[in-house]
Amino acid sequence: MAEWTDRAISLGLRRFGETGAILEVFARAHGRRRALIHGGASQKKRGPMQPGNTLQITWKGGEQSLGYFTAEMESERASRHMADAEALAGLLALSEILAAVVPESEPKPELFDAAETVLDLLDEPTVWPALFIRWELGLLSMLGYGLDLTTCAVSGGDDGLTHVSPKSGRAVRGSEAGDYLDRLLPLPAFLVDGVSPPTPVDIHDGFRLTGHFLNERLFSDLNRGMPEARPLMIDRLERAGRLSPR
Repeated sequence: MAEWTDRAISLGLRRFGETGAILEVFARAHGRRRALIHGGASQKKRGPMQPGNTLQITWKGGEQSLGYFTAEMESERASRHMADAEALAGLLALSEILAAVVPESEPKPELFDAAETVLDLLDEPTVWPALFIRWELGLLSMLGYGLDLTTCAVSGGDDGLTHVSPKSGRAVRGSEAGDYLDRLLPLPAFLVDGVSPPTPVDIHDGFRLTGHFLNERLFSDLNRGMPEARPLMIDRLERAGRLSPR
């Protein structure tokens, strides 16, 4: 029987049988994994395993079996954000995206660390929306769908970048886009210079940018749609005034 221990972000728990449950996690050194939890249907065990919590897990099982998890709480976030609609929506969106795209049993430690950074800052409402957008850009890059926001696709210059081609994923100077300007996606300044404070319009444009490439590249290749929690998160941010369409 094989065994390993790892840190993991819970991605959700579903009932299995009368008293058990199957826990899905994103483990730092083992990728996305599922395994049985004895007594996982009980309220006592369900609470710590809510999406977005970080757990210390031990897996035991055969090479071809589902196996079993034992888990201990390391960082509880779900209950902490229960009264904050925007933060809770962000937590669920991040968890659902991870569950949809992280390869099974494939380690992605950099993606894990970046996800934890976002989760740990969800109680900073002026910080986390822009960080979430950067995380989505990093997610695209780590999974082989990265954008090039460093130089203009038309001139090769590295200044005055204001838009992104929805086809190539390359940055463009709006002044050189000509008749194609209205077909391009706005590129928020904070994603270019790393200094400009993001406005609510920037946050809208950032999520529009990453959402386009998540849909057209990543989720299209996976033959699935965007997780429902992401548009809900964007709606919550708009209601709170953190995001504003043009």
